[in-house]
Amino acid sequence: MLNPALRWYDEAVRADPPRRPDGHGAPAGGMVTAMLRCCDGPERTEWPMLLRDVELGDLDAYVRMRCDPVMMAELGGPLPREGMEAKVERDVRSAARDDEWIKMVVPDGAEPSAVAGTVTLFTHELDGEPASEVGWMVLPEFQGRGLGKRAARTLLERACEDGRWGVVHAFPGASNAASNGICRSLGFTFAGEKDVTFAGRILRANHWSIDPGTDLA
Repeated sequence: MLNPALRWYDEAVRADPPRRPDGHGAPAGGMVTAMLRCCDGPERTEWPMLLRDVELGDLDAYVRMRCDPVMMAELGGPLPREGMEAKVERDVRSAARDDEWIKMVVPDGAEPSAVAGTVTLFTHELDGEPASEVGWMVLPEFQGRGLGKRAARTLLERACEDGRWGVVHAFPGASNAASNGICRSLGFTFAGEKDVTFAGRILRANHWSIDPGTDLA
C-alpha cells in the first residue's frame, strides 16, 4: 500500500513523467525518480528516491564523502579538504554540459536538500580506448538501505534509454564487498582484478562490465 502522504507524488510521476526536450524518455532537468520500497510490519510502503544534478550547495556532502577516512578506506584514504570547492564547481559545469551524469542521491523526494550519496556515469580512457564507467558512494548513515543499488540501477536504465554510453564498466575496490555485491546483483560480468588510477593513486579493483540494454537484472 502506498503511503497516503506520497500517493499524489507517485501518481503525478507515473501519469506525466517529465521528458527531455528531444522527446526521449529520460527525465528533463537532471532529475530522475525511482521508488524505494520499505517494509514496516505487514504493509509495504513506497518512498520516492530522486537523483538530481550536483549543485554548488553540495560542497558539504562532497567533503563528507571524499575527505572522510571511513568513506575513503577503499580508495586509498581521504582526499585533502583543499580543492573541494573547485571539484564541486567543475562537476557542476560538467553536469550542466551533459558531459557526465553526476547525480546526488536524495532518499526522500520531499526533502531534495538531504543527500545520501552520489552516483556518476562518465567516460574516460581504458586500455587506450574510450570507455564508460559508473561509480557510487553512500554516506554511512544511509548504508544498508539499498540506496546504492537503486541509484546505480536507475542511472543504468537511463543510460539504456539515452543510447550513447554503450557497455558500462565499474571498478569497486577488490575488498569492497558491498559494491561488488551491487555489481553482481545488477547483472554485471566480472572480468577479473585490475590496477586502476584514482586521484593519483594506484588501487587494486575488481573490473565489472554491463550492457544496460541487455544485461541489467
